[in-house]
Amino acid sequence: MRVAMYYSNSDVRLEEMPVPKIGPGEILMKVHASGICGSDLMEWYRLPKAPLVLGHEVAGEVAEAGEGVRKFAPGDRIIATHHVPCNTCRYCLRGNHSSCRTLRTTHFDPGGFAEYIRLPAINVDRGVLKLPDEVSYDEASFVEPLGCVIRGQRLAGFGMTDSVLVLGSGITGLLHIQLARALGAGRIMATDVNDYRLRAALDFGADAAIDARDDVASRVKEINDGGLPDMVIVCTGAASVIESAFSLTDSGGTILFFAPSGPDVKMSVPFNDYWWSGIKTVSSYAASPEDLALALDLIMAKRVNVADMVTHRIPLSETGRGFKMVEEAQDSIKIIVQPGL
Repeated sequence: MRVAMYYSNSDVRLEEMPVPKIGPGEILMKVHASGICGSDLMEWYRLPKAPLVLGHEVAGEVAEAGEGVRKFAPGDRIIATHHVPCNTCRYCLRGNHSSCRTLRTTHFDPGGFAEYIRLPAINVDRGVLKLPDEVSYDEASFVEPLGCVIRGQRLAGFGMTDSVLVLGSGITGLLHIQLARALGAGRIMATDVNDYRLRAALDFGADAAIDARDDVASRVKEINDGGLPDMVIVCTGAASVIESAFSLTDSGGTILFFAPSGPDVKMSVPFNDYWWSGIKTVSSYAASPEDLALALDLIMAKRVNVADMVTHRIPLSETGRGFKMVEEAQDSIKIIVQPGL
């Protein structure tokens, strides 16, 4: 089969490798859509593991089901998640699935930028969902990222009528905007330095889009009846933006740190101001199985419009070009690799 082999962000090669053999309880999945995630481009994290096949936002069909698989059969349309929790450890039982020690030991074989992937038995058991007929493969590839967004807003205690400021209007920022709108947010504001993304923020539900190079706090107060927002969602790992969140959040409000930074990024906080303000901070990574199921329901019901977020569909041979477009972040929102093209 063909795969897109990652050596670096600027070196992704079309190569061949054997189709994985499956065992009991496993599934061989034919990949129809695989989204490129910003985390795929974190070279500080990826390079030590290269070469490897990346891709974890996948949708496709069951090509082969191993002995003992009862819930799925060849031809079933499915989505699969690459990380699944054990559901029995102290973290899972307390609802903190992303801290589960099992979670990051579960992986696709080899990765979503391939014609076929092997889904291990634990993934089949708790990380595969059947697709309704009305959900396309492209739409289904958003289940994993939207599930992560759902978990983040849930942990942050999002409330109806909350005013929301999203810092960074890339793909996750736009999903946060749409989910907040679907859940009954009050005023929604978004920032970015890219005009294309600022227009996208308005298109996908923001009430106002603010150039991050402006005086954001003043602009927010003008838009938000003189006050700062109840919730600030940080969708970029830039240190300056992370630190700015504390001065952009209303007293008693909440900051959701949703994006990772580089490993050497340090954050400086004026602690006494932070203490007096009563601001709460939450970070969120990954999604629970329940969040993923809810994400699929929201996509199926068209409460979150992911279909119009797809700006490019490319064949496996152009995965490297897709990485470049994501890195440049100019005129793309979501790029889907379709191995069948």
